[in-house]
Amino acid sequence: MLWQIDQRDPQPLYEQIANVVRRAVDERTLRPGDRLPTGKDLAGSLDVNLHTVLRAYQTLRDEGLIELRRGRGAVVIASGNGAARLSGMVVELVAQADRLGISRDELIQMIDKKVQE
Repeated sequence: MLWQIDQRDPQPLYEQIANVVRRAVDERTLRPGDRLPTGKDLAGSLDVNLHTVLRAYQTLRDEGLIELRRGRGAVVIASGNGAARLSGMVVELVAQADRLGISRDELIQMIDKKVQE
């Protein structure tokens, strides 16, 4: 699996890392039972802080995509069905809205308007 992040991208690094996993799960490159690299190894290979990787893993755990096992690392527990990708897109959309100063209510109104078109 190819782990790529862009230091110049305004999206937080931990979200970029989480998106790599979401896409891989959605595309079935990663399957239930597959292990992710240790936080330390991935942080070293991407040249990011260990806590950045751990935050990405915690986000994925909270979404139900991976399980964090003490002594065994991060293990994929969800299969790809598009939900992981959509969840990542929603996270990205909300983050972009926040950066642009768009409130959640305004964002919801924008979505509703597009749905009705």
